[in-house]
Amino acid sequence: MDLKQLEYFVRVAELGSFTKASLALDVAQPALSRQVRLLEVELRQNLLVRNGRGATPTEAGKLLLEHGRGILHQVERAREELGRVRGALAGRVAIGLPPSLARVLTVPLTRAFRAQLPEASLSISEGLSATMQEWLVTGRLDIAVLYNAQPAPEIDISPLQDEELLLVEPRPAGLAEEPPPPPVSLAEVAQLLLVIPSRPNALRMHVESEMANIGCRPRVALEIDGVSAILDLVADGAGAALLSRNAVASSIRPSAYRTRSIQPPLRTRLCLATSSLRPATLTQQTTLNLIRQTLDAINSSS
Repeated sequence: MDLKQLEYFVRVAELGSFTKASLALDVAQPALSRQVRLLEVELRQNLLVRNGRGATPTEAGKLLLEHGRGILHQVERAREELGRVRGALAGRVAIGLPPSLARVLTVPLTRAFRAQLPEASLSISEGLSATMQEWLVTGRLDIAVLYNAQPAPEIDISPLQDEELLLVEPRPAGLAEEPPPPPVSLAEVAQLLLVIPSRPNALRMHVESEMANIGCRPRVALEIDGVSAILDLVADGAGAALLSRNAVASSIRPSAYRTRSIQPPLRTRLCLATSSLRPATLTQQTTLNLIRQTLDAINSSS
């Protein structure tokens, strides 16, 4: 059984599509299909049901998928152990970050990764929490930082930190500096026009849930999925926003905004998530610790 064929099959089965798998693996689709078919011929089993919507594993395919994940994981562990003999961990780690955190974390995390894991490679993607949770399950990501992650049998979750959401408004013209504005209640926030991400964004769902607890609902001026776009619209007067302090501080023009705390505090929880279907490799475990250490250093300096 060829390891490359096994890797190709696992990725097609996880993503449910030859097209998506060819993009993820950077392999031409005809070559990918040919290798998977050769594997089926060798095993004398149909492993995938091909249809117009993609490809789904047969019963034999589900069994091989379970074994294949374990085999590929053991191969990765063997590479890592050999790397340790040379004195360095190797392998590739794919991380997913929410946009608001990516702006703050990407550069210092990359520096720390290169310093501590010089023979490993790092891939960082931005995405919404719901999307990244799906990417974890399908194998596109090894690690994801999620907001308000919901328990699921396919992922392991550990708390990272709590972030306070602030009301973000455009700074009045001519006021370069001003005394801190007074806090605002969540009921008062519910009366404002908001520029907010669309469902099922974790922040949007959290805000709606907290407002529902006090019998309110947000007044949505615009739905925008992107921190930079939300801040640009706030600066342009389209409405207010609810974002973390890091999101505002890492913007291009933080002085264009003023922030107000919300009472009682409106907090979201950041979590580290990994796939429960694939045990973390030593390189991935080291990267998990680096994320925690880097975020702690950022919080200490702010």
